[in-house]
Amino acid sequence: MLVTTDCTWKSGMAFEAVMDGHKIIIDATPEVGGKDLGPRPKPLMLLSLAGCTGMDVVSILDKMKQKLSWFNVKVEAEQTEEHPKHYRKFVVIYQFRKSDNLDPGKVEKAVSLSQDRYCGVSALLGKAAELDHRIEYL
Repeated sequence: MLVTTDCTWKSGMAFEAVMDGHKIIIDATPEVGGKDLGPRPKPLMLLSLAGCTGMDVVSILDKMKQKLSWFNVKVEAEQTEEHPKHYRKFVVIYQFRKSDNLDPGKVEKAVSLSQDRYCGVSALLGKAAELDHRIEYL
């Protein structure tokens, strides 16, 4: 299956894309010629990772009859100092509320299924860099 996107230059360092009917602007910081009209391209990969695995975990936990009142996915990434600067390590942090009294075994299973089987973004990034995760109850 072929998937494509168009990213049209607007001015300066800004580009506009339309994905799934939603407009996305990406831009650079003023220090490198941008106007900070939107996020940078590389950090959007972190958002893609968080969203992909987060949607998996919510869906799997729902099927396991685990009710969430709040859920957050944080991604930390270590970037190289030399050019081309790239991410060498990702840590996905799954945050749940203690008060939801979730079954820790089911939470771990949902996270593992997402990481190892369902999340295509995790699968791709895990081939390019170290990918780890942890679960936190706040």
